[in-house]
Amino acid sequence: MNPESEFRDGLEELAAHYKEILKLLGEDPDREGLQKTPMRVAKAMQVLTRGYTQDAHKVLTDALFKEEYSQMVIVKDIDFYSMCEHHMLPFYGKVHVAYIPNGYITGLSKIARVVDIFSHRLQVQERLTQQIKDCIQETLKPLGVMVVIEAQHMCMQMRGVEKQNSVTTTSDFSGAFNQGTTREEFMNLIRQK
Repeated sequence: MNPESEFRDGLEELAAHYKEILKLLGEDPDREGLQKTPMRVAKAMQVLTRGYTQDAHKVLTDALFKEEYSQMVIVKDIDFYSMCEHHMLPFYGKVHVAYIPNGYITGLSKIARVVDIFSHRLQVQERLTQQIKDCIQETLKPLGVMVVIEAQHMCMQMRGVEKQNSVTTTSDFSGAFNQGTTREEFMNLIRQK
């Protein structure tokens, strides 16, 4: 889906619901500044949730190459934005991914695309971390995968506890990354600038 021009079924209905939400909030959806807001929000939500229509496994297999490289491959500092499923507010940050190939590699940009697909769904950071790891493990069948996500959550910054500088870090790993020395090597490499 091209986020600027293609939208999924249900767009008009979604916009109608947002118009009703504006009314329930005490706004006049017919005033000049809000007349186009319901459709704008509906389109934005479809873009922010486009990951439901995309296949992350296919992204990896479309760029699968036989290669006898068996050292750590790291793609770090992948920017991401997602929507918290509890409050539908954004959370955002960086994803760091490593895998150790087992006969096959994938295009480096495909790792970032996997992050993009899973982050463009209603999420919790813990599940997002696991989904990225599981997808790479199941598709590439490497010797191991590790994913670390560092994120700021607007649901903690704008409402509730209102802690603007808090960062949440999650990790998940498999295979060779069960060894402490391999995990430590990855963590040292992602800290380098």
